[in-house]
Amino acid sequence: MRVIDLSSPIDARNWEPEPLSHTVLSPGEAALHMSEEMLKHFGVRFDPAVLPDCELLSIDTLTLTSHTGTHIDAPAHYGTRASYGEPKTVEQLPLDWFHRPAFVLDLTDHGTGAVDADVIKAELDRIDYHPEPLDIALLNTGADALAGTPAFFTDFTGLDASAVDLLLDLGVRVIGTDAFSLDAPFLDMIKRYQASGDADVLWPAHFLGRDREFCQIERLAALGSLPPHGFTLSCFPVKIHGAGAGWTRAVALLD
Repeated sequence: MRVIDLSSPIDARNWEPEPLSHTVLSPGEAALHMSEEMLKHFGVRFDPAVLPDCELLSIDTLTLTSHTGTHIDAPAHYGTRASYGEPKTVEQLPLDWFHRPAFVLDLTDHGTGAVDADVIKAELDRIDYHPEPLDIALLNTGADALAGTPAFFTDFTGLDASAVDLLLDLGVRVIGTDAFSLDAPFLDMIKRYQASGDADVLWPAHFLGRDREFCQIERLAALGSLPPHGFTLSCFPVKIHGAGAGWTRAVALLD
């Protein structure tokens, strides 16, 4: 079996629109920290000099959003109310949604904006694939080549409501993309809204989750290395209580 990593890293060196920090307490610093904490909380004195090289274990502290790096959006991310009941937070999601056969749709030639259901139908016909219920749909937009730059957040292909509706009608409950968002970029949506006055162009792929229960995987990577179908995607979300999203280490399993 081949295992292909489809996850983008959480890297504080890269540009992000939301603050991201990563500080490291070295093994030597952690030894002193542990000694101080033992005395503070438990009244126990411990001399770290007895440890090999006066070192304990390193500690990483990160400040970031749950939408940094490869992550899964839960229905609670889309709004506080849903027509199908209380929207689930990430720890409430059914795990059997996240280890499933998957298929890849190639959207690399469509540029910045959103594609509709006709594009999805044509691509399914091209790869000659008919999804089974709970198959995971993956969108290869090529956006991962821009990861770590401001362009990653402004230049990519998303889906409109009709495209999401079509995939959900086929039984899909998880849609993944290598782009920043399943919707078109923010600036693209705002320009179309200002030109038309039509609020339906604003976050249609996300807001559809208020009427139909599904999840998104955003900021995947290496989707271009996969066959169109014939593999399993494993992408369990991190169990963060009450959260609208959770990070995942998404991998493709190929026989």
